[in-house]
Amino acid sequence: MNMPRLYWRDGSLALSPTCVMGIVNVTPDSFFGGSRAASVEAAVARAAALAAEGAHVIDIGAESTRPGHAPVSAEEEQARLLPVLEGIRAQLALPISVDTYKASTAAAALARGAVIVNDIQGLQGDPDMARVAADHGAAVIAMHNRATVDADIDILADMVAFFERTLAIAARAGIGEASLVLDPGIGFGKTPRQNLVVIAHLAELRARFHQPILVGASRKSFINAVVPSTPEERLPGTLATHLAAVAAGCEIIRVHDVAAHVQAFAVAAAIGNARS
Repeated sequence: MNMPRLYWRDGSLALSPTCVMGIVNVTPDSFFGGSRAASVEAAVARAAALAAEGAHVIDIGAESTRPGHAPVSAEEEQARLLPVLEGIRAQLALPISVDTYKASTAAAALARGAVIVNDIQGLQGDPDMARVAADHGAAVIAMHNRATVDADIDILADMVAFFERTLAIAARAGIGEASLVLDPGIGFGKTPRQNLVVIAHLAELRARFHQPILVGASRKSFINAVVPSTPEERLPGTLATHLAAVAAGCEIIRVHDVAAHVQAFAVAAAIGNARS
């Protein structure tokens, strides 16, 4: 069985299914307490633990983007993020992604060795983000997002239109398709039902755009709409969601619980291999 991996080569993201992205949050208000790190040392230790569990890439976030979050300045975000980035780079050889929608923060992180920008606004927020990513030869994870929730819209059509705009922005900036990953944005500007619809139609999204897909449904509240639960109780629902995403062709999964996902994906792959 081929083990999943993600690596950097010639300015392009090279994938073999399934890549597990481990979450390190250096914020005091992330919705899941298990992902928070209260100090640089704690954040570096969490990254090392995720790597030991089998993570293929580390995603560092220094501003919570949960519903109702309080935005922070670029200066505060960078003060939280950059020491952690430097500490992780000193200890681990894994690719590092920076979870930010601010071009100045992305630029500072890329200059210090991050290789992926994880933009929750899909290159459609900060007008300088695409240029910064292109100038640094970075990969970009572009997430679908909506400012408001509208239960009456066709969420899939909305997503297609959004990603078409993102692809056009990326092309104008010189970001190659091999460096662009699409994220349907589970939990961002969607009803619980719309989140389920998106997950159910991931294969169509993958076929429509021919780009790698990242899904990050880890412990999110749509699971509570199916089975009432706190974030701490949602690992089973998370695994079910992410296994469905991988079965639909999703290449990257962003998670809090790396070891559980590595085991689940390995068993699912072994079952698939047994068919032949």
